[in-house]
Amino acid sequence: MRYFTYVFLLQVIFACGQPDVTISTPDHTNYTIDVVVPDLEIPWGMAFLPDNSLLITEKEGQLIHFQNGQKTIIQNLPTTYVRGQGGLMGIAIHPNFKENNIIYFTQSSSVGSDKSGGNSALYRAVLQDNALQDVSLLYKAKPNTKKGVHFGSRIVFDNDGYLYFTVGDRGNRDVNPQDLARDGGKVYRLTDNGEIPSDNPFVDVPNAKTAVYSYGHRNPQGMTKHPVTGEIWTHEHGPRGGDEINIIQAGKNYGWPKITYGKNYTGTTITKDKALPGMEQPLYYWIPSIAPSGMAFVHNSGYADWDGSLVVGSLKFNYLERLTFDNNRVVYREKIANEIGRVRDVVLGPDGFLYLAVENKGICKIVPNP
Repeated sequence: MRYFTYVFLLQVIFACGQPDVTISTPDHTNYTIDVVVPDLEIPWGMAFLPDNSLLITEKEGQLIHFQNGQKTIIQNLPTTYVRGQGGLMGIAIHPNFKENNIIYFTQSSSVGSDKSGGNSALYRAVLQDNALQDVSLLYKAKPNTKKGVHFGSRIVFDNDGYLYFTVGDRGNRDVNPQDLARDGGKVYRLTDNGEIPSDNPFVDVPNAKTAVYSYGHRNPQGMTKHPVTGEIWTHEHGPRGGDEINIIQAGKNYGWPKITYGKNYTGTTITKDKALPGMEQPLYYWIPSIAPSGMAFVHNSGYADWDGSLVVGSLKFNYLERLTFDNNRVVYREKIANEIGRVRDVVLGPDGFLYLAVENKGICKIVPNP
């Protein structure tokens, strides 16, 4: 018991030290920001194709193919239920896209229930001649609700070809995140064709949603694969403060709303507990909240001094944040593209440069100056 208490206290102390890292706002003159895809409203997600063209999701329900300077609307997209934070969201391509032309996307959808409203849905389709074919619904979170918040919803493949996607708590924090029998507040894991992997952590738990890989999340709107370790990293919106970075592990409980470093938007207390036994501490948390969206690792890039960093978009403060680590501990924070606008997504392109999806602007590229 003494050993358990000692380890538990160390976890609390370790986590509490993280936000002391001061963010730097240097006067950068070593890069230029170019708008490469103009005139977009809310570009929610991006994915590069092997020919270096770009797929872009517009939240209002358009999937755009940008190629050779031209934007083409992809046809046959399922109807998007647009409400609040919900719309057309995450986008990813199959690891073997060159052979099968398969893409994946998430959108808020009203299918699968007689009740009005919607919830997050994961689709798979073949992209052929700027149209979707063989569209199939792989997973639909339930129940539908008219609440317009916390849909998730990013998509990432791991090194073994498993697909991960996120669904937020859908504004029902007191029920969904901690209940394995309910969707919401979870990271899910499927095979590439939508089947449940036999080693998913809750396949033998009665009444559990067997697609669930981890739980106790609030609203994960950033997810990426570590380029060296292969780990799946996420970040998620806290309430007022308490945005988190987490490394996702099978079956782990990340605590929301039983533990949090944030408060209600009114300033009142959600819980006095910042740590509890059996619940994971975040790798890092932000106070005040930056409203994170999108994340990527900088690896084998065109930036001499940035490799090994994690970059995260800030919706609240209109910049891209670069974080550096020492043994998975944040040791430096820096603002990039300060005041550029609401950064909804960020990806490292095949050319080694960072691309930002910026609301009411478009897709921007950070180009190092000669």
